Amino acid sequence: MGVGIVILALFFVFVLIIFVTSGVKIVQPYEQAIYMRLGKFVRVLDQGLNIVTPLVNQVVKIDLRTEVMDVPKQEVITKDNSPVNVDAIIYIKVTDPKNAFFEVTNYRLATVNLAQTTLRSVIGQMELDEILSSRENINIQLRDTLDENTDKWGVRVENVEIKEVDPAPKVKESMEEQTSAERKRRAAILEADGLKRSAIMEAEGKKKSKILEAEGNRQSMILEAEGKRLATILEAQGEAQRLRIMSVGAAAMDSKALAVMSMDTLKAVSDGQASKIYIPLEVTKVMDGISDYMGAAKTVADREVTDVEAIKEAVGDPDDILGPIPTQSDIEAQTAQYQKDAQKEIEEEESQLPDDVKV
Repeated sequence: MGVGIVILALFFVFVLIIFVTSGVKIVQPYEQAIYMRLGKFVRVLDQGLNIVTPLVNQVVKIDLRTEVMDVPKQEVITKDNSPVNVDAIIYIKVTDPKNAFFEVTNYRLATVNLAQTTLRSVIGQMELDEILSSRENINIQLRDTLDENTDKWGVRVENVEIKEVDPAPKVKESMEEQTSAERKRRAAILEADGLKRSAIMEAEGKKKSKILEAEGNRQSMILEAEGKRLATILEAQGEAQRLRIMSVGAAAMDSKALAVMSMDTLKAVSDGQASKIYIPLEVTKVMDGISDYMGAAKTVADREVTDVEAIKEAVGDPDDILGPIPTQSDIEAQTAQYQKDAQKEIEEEESQLPDDVKV
């Protein structure tokens, strides 16, 4: 009798534990739960401790955290008939537990299958080169399409990332050949452009060299001509001064002095090493003067000395005849001005050259 009471008491305790356990549901902070009673939806249970009807309830917990799901690799034919193997990763999150449970059997499997078909559809509308260069655009397009279709399931697609785009082996070989040809083409273009720029720079250098050489020759000729001009002027002025001095000196000499100078002149002429001597016709007049001086002719009256005013009246003002004689400082200043003008012309020529050939 006592044993039976103990067993009955234990049974009631066990039943009570089961009763309490089935009536108390604890939902984690990252979850929400679907509460159904006798096959009918009651409400969504939030995080924490929830009391439900014992024994006749059904509670399904749904994780609200972001889930990472792998889209299996699949072969897709692109718009330009190039077979490629493509796989991706999707990030999803349940936003409405009720729809995620009642609107679709398995929202995870459904989302993955939808991602596969959508990926195949998007890739099939693009060419291979566009796929390889526009992954970001593909990711955005896939995300928008999947999010729109999964919204009725209470699932939000947060992001889609293409993991790998692997063309078929033959396509890879063709791409490698195309890349190699493109690189060779670019190398040929760069080499041709380099030769072109080199030829242009060389031509510009020769042009500049010829310009500078011509400018140097011009400047040299100008300076040489200027030197000859100054030398001619100075020589002419010196000759004029000599003649002026002679005229001034001769103005004070009488006929006897002129006869003596004539004798010295004949002596100098006959003193040369030449085998022939040319005597001008006017030498007879010279001989007459000598004979008069020596006493063989009549007596010649002395010539009066000519004064300065008479010389100016007969010959002219010496300053007007000789002209201005440039000093050494005048010549140096004029030469410096020529050099300055030549340098200015060279700088003007350099300013007209292209920037990439300027020194």
